[in-house]
Amino acid sequence: GMIFYSKSPRNIPIEKAIVLQKISENFNINGVGVFVNKNIDELKEIIKTIKLKFIQLHGSEDDSYIKKIKKNGVKIIKSIAISNKSDLYKIDKYNNTDYFLFDYKPLKGELPGGNAKSFDWKILKNLKIDKPWFLSGGINSNNIQQIHDINPCGIDLSSGVEKELGIKDNRIINNFIGTLR
Repeated sequence: GMIFYSKSPRNIPIEKAIVLQKISENFNINGVGVFVNKNIDELKEIIKTIKLKFIQLHGSEDDSYIKKIKKNGVKIIKSIAISNKSDLYKIDKYNNTDYFLFDYKPLKGELPGGNAKSFDWKILKNLKIDKPWFLSGGINSNNIQQIHDINPCGIDLSSGVEKELGIKDNRIINNFIGTLR
């Protein structure tokens, strides 16, 4: 994931994202652009410039916004902030999303993602929805075994594999993958 949110310590410039996207394509990996309430015209330009195929939305983007973005040929991952079971009702607001990402619900003043905090993942146990979904929020080697009961389609890692804020560490990533296996 490439973060395009100026308040995030993981924010990257477009030029770096273009390079990362080309490297990813060489490994047959789809890069994901991560955005928070981005102006729709700016977002369309970024999609075209970087040649993104996947967009992750972490703001208050509504289904109309998502429908407009999908016209650019991208798949949409919509983040849903979770603190209790009733937060799952938000799913019904997003008919045009392709995937859901369930993440920790930030407190006032916190970033919309990448806070290294988890919610009670048991909320997702026995979740039955018609779209694939991912788990995010404070996932690391110490808690990854807990996901077996909820069975997400995938996980979104960020802070759990960093050696310091915004800096990923290959050793931590490799240890995480070893723990996961």
